[in-house]
Amino acid sequence: MPPMLSIDEASARLTAALSPIRETESLALAGANRRVLVDDVYAPVSLPPFNSSAMDGYAVRTADVASAKTELKVVGTSFAGKPFDGAAAPGETVRIFTGAAVPAWADAIVIQEDVERSDERVIVSEAVQIGQNIRSVGHDICANDLLLPQGTKLGAFEVGWLAACGVATVNVVRPIQVALFSTGDELQDPGQPLQYGQIYDSNRATLVELLRSQAVTVIDLGRFPDDPASIETALTTNIGKVDLIVTSGGVSVGDSDFVRPVIEKLGELSFWNVALKPGKPIAFAKLNETWFLGLPGNPVSTVVCYLLFVKPALDALSGVPYAESLTLPATLTESVRHTVGRREYQRGLLYRGDDSMCVKPTGDQSSNRLASLAYANCLILVPEEQASIEAGRVVDVLPLPREADHFIRMSAT
Repeated sequence: MPPMLSIDEASARLTAALSPIRETESLALAGANRRVLVDDVYAPVSLPPFNSSAMDGYAVRTADVASAKTELKVVGTSFAGKPFDGAAAPGETVRIFTGAAVPAWADAIVIQEDVERSDERVIVSEAVQIGQNIRSVGHDICANDLLLPQGTKLGAFEVGWLAACGVATVNVVRPIQVALFSTGDELQDPGQPLQYGQIYDSNRATLVELLRSQAVTVIDLGRFPDDPASIETALTTNIGKVDLIVTSGGVSVGDSDFVRPVIEKLGELSFWNVALKPGKPIAFAKLNETWFLGLPGNPVSTVVCYLLFVKPALDALSGVPYAESLTLPATLTESVRHTVGRREYQRGLLYRGDDSMCVKPTGDQSSNRLASLAYANCLILVPEEQASIEAGRVVDVLPLPREADHFIRMSAT
């Protein structure tokens, strides 16, 4: 058996091997969420495109209000979308609202709280500085400046940013084509009766939902028995038709683990033995023009390997620059057991304590226990060289993806 690769070595091999696919398409902005830009996008207009008021108040000449208790005459109103287009003589002002265009003659806005109004006259209580409460042209971005660079994955905030600048269509990488199947004589589909010795196939359902959060087209091939001929047929049928094949189960060294031997027959295996817990047996290979990632069969191992390898692979194929996953420091509230040798990702519950972020493990960390994930919102990172960690120590945690990636709002219970 070859020596185990470190996670960092395996990740480096994976990202170095994968190149972005070349096929692109033009999409309306409304359908571009989760897609990846293939071009730099430049601002077609300045934002704001005119000097606008940052507050409700009065547009003034600072020369008219160089001192406090200055009286001015109100000669009009500038609304957002309905600007004041008249003239104002020295000593005159215009009522203005947030977002409204500032008249060309005005160089400051006095907020309404700093004036006293009586009929059509106002008294300004404080002296005013040039530019006060004005958002100048290009305050957010200037026309022809870079809006978003190539390789940006679009989300709600990026889509809103593009929309604010008037961008209606974008050029993006086409969806990554991913074929998926699970293996195991013991597997049965949910909703079907279980025979003695069978379990329900949860890995495929989990992976389908994780993949749907990416810009991919998922081809669910179903489940296959522990039979090398069936596995080889499933693979050869899809080689060259999809960008990536993902499987769960059959990549270890048991007598019924046939996925890895079939991969070695059909293509070039880059690695399959990684110093990771849970998830040591993970296979990465090239099958002609199709990439392959074989994940372990234990449910938690499948999820961890998806986060560490499948998600970065999808990003690399889409042209997203590699970036380290965000980790957060948190105080461990219960000790965790660990043996030196493999980096471990234990499931945990991250919450705010009295004066710091805290994390506690979610019980038994066996790799078959999906319950430990269902009640978790993070993974506790235990380094390879670290032995067991006592309560009270600060550890790094990796937040788990949740719907819409909302901020964590969970308690310690």
